[in-house]
Order: sequence, then structure tokens, then C-alpha cells
Amino acid sequence: MRVRPILRAVALSGAAVALGVAASGGRGRELDEAAFRAGNAERGPAADRFLGGVTELGSIWASAAAAGVLAVAGRRRAAARGLAAASLTWLAGQGLKKAFLRPRPYEADPAGARLLIGPPRATSWPSSHPAVLLSFLTVASRDLGAGRPARSALDALAGTVGASRTYVGVHYPADVLGGLILGKAVAAVFDGAR
Repeated sequence: MRVRPILRAVALSGAAVALGVAASGGRGRELDEAAFRAGNAERGPAADRFLGGVTELGSIWASAAAAGVLAVAGRRRAAARGLAAASLTWLAGQGLKKAFLRPRPYEADPAGARLLIGPPRATSWPSSHPAVLLSFLTVASRDLGAGRPARSALDALAGTVGASRTYVGVHYPADVLGGLILGKAVAAVFDGAR
């Protein structure tokens, strides 16, 4: 295993945790709550349908299904490594949720949050959906030899899923950003284990 990807993973993980701490209180929390109100604002039925529809692309089950498709298509290594990255990211996210215990926006301010999906069970920070999707897509696309434009489009998809988590009312923007950083951190570990 190479050292540089591990150092990158450690630095990214530290940045994610620092963001979580900053958004947990004081001015950081106020800014995050204001950003949540902007991101959760009503934008019409088309936005509700689109963002409500893409939000579950970040679930661990979606990564498992994508890995199954890759495996059936004969890309077993990409499937296995992508699913391993997604699974490790999911586990790390669940552990961090237990450490931070940040309430969901609809719990912290029931009257001020629009909740468009069923309420998730775990706490808010970090957002696992964009984290899981980004780590899966990053590792699998590398193993598939995807070019920079394709990888950028996949990063944008993970970002869209992240934005959807705020729009549907289940995460603050800092939760999403922390999740995206966590997803890249785990993917960096897999970059060093080729």
C-alpha cells in the first residue's frame, strides 16, 4: 500500500471531522441552518419529483445493485472494489453519526423544515448517501478506466444526490459536504490498494 493515498485519506477525514465540529455550534451552526433553509425551500413539483427521485441513488442498496450490474457485465474487480469502498464508507458514516449525534433538520426545527421523504433513523452528520455514492463511483470508475470527463460527471451526480438530501429535508449542507469529503477519503484508501 502506498503512503500518499493514506496521507490523503487522513487529511480528508480530518477535514470532514473539522467541518462537523465547526457546524455543531456557534456561528458555524447558524450559517449551516441558514444554508439549509435556502436549500430546503420550495421549488415546485418538478424539483420535488426529480430531487426526491434521485436521493436514494446514494443508499448502500443502490451501490450493491450497481455492483451486481458490473459483476454480471464481467467487471467483477470494479464491482467488488466499488462495493467494498461503499460499504466501508457506510460503516464509517454510521460510526460518525453516533459520535456527533446531530439532530436532523426536521427534528431540530419541525415547523421550519419541509420533509419530503420518510424520516431516516440515524442522526444527521455526516450524510451517508452522497458519501457512499461518491466512494463507490470514484473507486469503480477508476477501475473501469473512465476518463476525467466521465469521472467529473459522476462526481456531479454524487453532488446532486447530496443537494437532494438537503432539499428533501433530511440533512444540513454541512452534513452533505462532510459526507462528500468522507467519500473521497475512503476512495483515497482504495487508490493506494491497487
